[in-house]
Amino acid sequence: MAGRIEDYALIGDMQTAALVCRDGTVDWLCLPRFDSHAVFAGLLGTEEHGFWRLGPAHAADAEPPTASRRRYRGDSLILESEWDTPRGTVRVTDFMPPRDGAPQVIRIVEGVSGRVPMRSALRMRFSYGRVVPWVHKHEGRTVAVAGPDSVWFDTECETYGKALTTYSDFTVTPGDRIAFTISWQPSHKEPPPLPEPEPSLQATEEFWREWVEHCTYHGPYREAVVRSLITLKALTYAPTGGIVAAPTTSLPEHIGGVRNWDYRYTWLRDAAITLSSLLRTGYRDEARAWREWLLRAVAGDPENLQIMYGIAGERELGEAELEWLPGYENSAPVRVGNGAAHQLQLDVYGEVTEALHLAHMTGLARNDYASLLQLKLIRYLEDHWDEPDEGIWEVRGPRRHFVHSKVMAWVAVDRTIKLIESGDADGPLEKWRELRDDIHRDVCEKGYDKERNTFTQSYGSKELDASLLLIPQMGFLPPDDKRVIGTIEAIQRELSTPDGFILRYPTAGADEGVDGLPGDEGAFLACSFWMADDLAMIGRVDEARKLFEKLLSLRNDLGLLAEEWDPELKRQVGNFPQAFSHVPLIDTALRLTASGAYGG
Repeated sequence: MAGRIEDYALIGDMQTAALVCRDGTVDWLCLPRFDSHAVFAGLLGTEEHGFWRLGPAHAADAEPPTASRRRYRGDSLILESEWDTPRGTVRVTDFMPPRDGAPQVIRIVEGVSGRVPMRSALRMRFSYGRVVPWVHKHEGRTVAVAGPDSVWFDTECETYGKALTTYSDFTVTPGDRIAFTISWQPSHKEPPPLPEPEPSLQATEEFWREWVEHCTYHGPYREAVVRSLITLKALTYAPTGGIVAAPTTSLPEHIGGVRNWDYRYTWLRDAAITLSSLLRTGYRDEARAWREWLLRAVAGDPENLQIMYGIAGERELGEAELEWLPGYENSAPVRVGNGAAHQLQLDVYGEVTEALHLAHMTGLARNDYASLLQLKLIRYLEDHWDEPDEGIWEVRGPRRHFVHSKVMAWVAVDRTIKLIESGDADGPLEKWRELRDDIHRDVCEKGYDKERNTFTQSYGSKELDASLLLIPQMGFLPPDDKRVIGTIEAIQRELSTPDGFILRYPTAGADEGVDGLPGDEGAFLACSFWMADDLAMIGRVDEARKLFEKLLSLRNDLGLLAEEWDPELKRQVGNFPQAFSHVPLIDTALRLTASGAYGG
């Protein structure tokens, strides 16, 4: 049985990632890329769908023991888990070396005290747990082969097979260090080189130490900010610069519900705000790589701009359901691919333009095609900004005139006007100033409820939407505007959980609501960070700080956040870890630090 979502740790090599539970089980790993088929899919099913457990031996009818403590080694993605047992203490170090060849998961067992019996249990299942591979020995190494894939298992310990699982039983004493490695390789190629666990560990630690040294933030929330930055780096696909929203699929937004989506792709919105955070904390190389990824993905075709792409810029992300997987805690269906890829979401034009604008303003080396793309985006919006769309939350109900979408269309035009005014691009300045004014007027007339003094989710609607919190942050209206303050206070009243966290919008329970889906969801963590930002902007800085620090307390013991928080179950829910949660954490920390709104 899979652990709670917050029981997992992330390790990765900037091309894929694994989730390691507190009991030492790797329950999720896709090879060789984030969006490849899973080799271990126990997270979304049972042990029959693949896992790798490494920890103290236990009785067959007992639950495996959970680690007594765990941590990342300094500012790195190297996980250290320790078990205190009646016979002694043992440490397991898990990591994935930044890739220079075959992708590897390396696990090093170290005896700390006493004599501790240990067991490695490895059950590889290809194609998301559906295919049992052919496992055999090749020149003393264990290899599992199925179709185009092979996974090689290397260890100095004796191994044996039982019930379609590869086991190793051994005992460690103080000073012992025993390594276990799996390496992926296309099955038609020669075996991958023998792993070198200790040099790989040293090189991985050095990589992360050098990377973190570039962080320019040294404020009171540095620990949380650095951990979030490391997480964002881990979600970056190094060969292309694309950034996945999360390394998982189908972790439910409501336990037992159907709001289960595949997040192993690059959302333009998520990637754009990630670029913003990276630029503001000193990571220009990552920002430049993302900009280059964007230009390749869009490929001169802004009229057909997608809201998301594959990590190498792929456009076709067809959605399917894996019926043989029961889902995380029986939350079916399990989906791969994402049918929302071809939705119309006008706000994406604003997010992309804002990211390009920020890159330009912070001195990122000029790219003439980036400026040309920005102009093309506005020419498209000239003819389409007043159309209904699916909005930021990818509703699967009918299209609407979402207020946030119109606001972000205004942002796109506004930032492009600024680009032209700076002399770095040419365009019909007066025409687009009129367009900017037209969009602004339209939103204020049709998206604002005078009686309640709040903007609404869509034109003519009475519903609220947490995306409205971005109105002052995007500069659409100043923070002291009574309509902004009224909207913030309305969202606090109507979309807050008892704990003070923020829902995205009202859901309809058993019925289908605005998003076309039944069921509910948890509090959306990004929206809760946005609320803290807005409170600081309107002068309620102490309240903002308290909300921010309450949000920090929701992180798991390793500083990681999923997409949402279930206020009833008091658990993290949704895909994990989630870029769209860690980015606003960074942004809010920067804002509160700048305002001096932090505790001693």
